[in-house]
Amino acid sequence: MRMRRPLAGGGKSWGIAHFYKPLQRERRAGAECGLARQVRAEVTKWIGVNRRPRKRKRREKEEVFEKLLPDQLVLLLEHLLEQKTLSPRTLQSLQRTYHLQDQDAEVRHRWCELIVKHKFTKAYKSVERFLQEDQAMGVYLYGELMVSEDARQQQLARRCFERTKEQMDRSSAQVVAEMLF
Repeated sequence: MRMRRPLAGGGKSWGIAHFYKPLQRERRAGAECGLARQVRAEVTKWIGVNRRPRKRKRREKEEVFEKLLPDQLVLLLEHLLEQKTLSPRTLQSLQRTYHLQDQDAEVRHRWCELIVKHKFTKAYKSVERFLQEDQAMGVYLYGELMVSEDARQQQLARRCFERTKEQMDRSSAQVVAEMLF
């Protein structure tokens, strides 16, 4: 029987897994960092688009936006929610670029928050659809609609609640009813 010679530094024998797992974590973190960096670049582009005057010069090139993963879209929309104002033109471009109404519930929720915050009436149908289809996540959005003190948004919230309250779970329906009435 052969005896293993102890390794320097305590004599423990380490398998390849010991080195592989941290390397995996490091690669994943690097990839996530790259994805986040890509989102920051897109946020900068969108802020630039939002600041442009309405009429563009003919020679000005159109901005090219990257295709983003759902988690990246959530991050993008969260960054844009921090902006004081976004023009209707910018919001419409966002919608067209990323087909936000066709994304997953997390993305659509952030999109609806942008719609409500900036009173983007052309997209109120997206808010209505979200409140009807994603009732569990919609509770927060009802609150946003009511806090805005905008008559159209409050009317939208009440109309959606009347249509969906029977399908909502009891506790959510109760919370929303207290917000609305």
